[in-house]
Amino acid sequence: MTAQVDYGPRDALLVVDMQNDFCEGGALAVEGGGGLVPGINAEIDAARQAGALIIASRDWHPIDHISFEHRGGPWPVHCVQDTEGAAFHPDLALDDTTIRVSKATAFDADAYSAFDGTGLAGYLKEKGIERVVICGLALDVCVRATVLAARDAGFATLLLGQLSAAVEPDAVPDCRREFEDAGAEVRA
Repeated sequence: MTAQVDYGPRDALLVVDMQNDFCEGGALAVEGGGGLVPGINAEIDAARQAGALIIASRDWHPIDHISFEHRGGPWPVHCVQDTEGAAFHPDLALDDTTIRVSKATAFDADAYSAFDGTGLAGYLKEKGIERVVICGLALDVCVRATVLAARDAGFATLLLGQLSAAVEPDAVPDCRREFEDAGAEVRA
């Protein structure tokens, strides 16, 4: 596969939540999630070669996270810290230079965006990043929140739609309209 984007040193590729629990066989699997890995790896390789930052976000929940159904939340137990389900997909081409951002780590607060409570926006601005390229899981949940937060933080934002999958595929058109209304570019 070849990359969809021409990257430069003022770009950051942000791979959202490509974790075992969100891929086939996981606790909260998104259909087609694992199939995104080869295309995402092509983007990672292109970004790396161009000197762009590579960031991988992950849900990193404590055992009794507030988002879990047994605590009154909407989700089954997933992405519990230091479990196989919380690990990145084993074929994802992350190396030691990849910046890993953990979110939703507090017992009593949920976080969907990679920017929510992580300090990521300030870090990217400090590094001179102007554009954030986003892909991953799930398009209608954490990818959605991350795209909108990147725009709110003032970054040019590009969503790689072919490298993102939704929990509810019927939600994709509404998400795309919302992204475009917020000023994000959506590449199919």
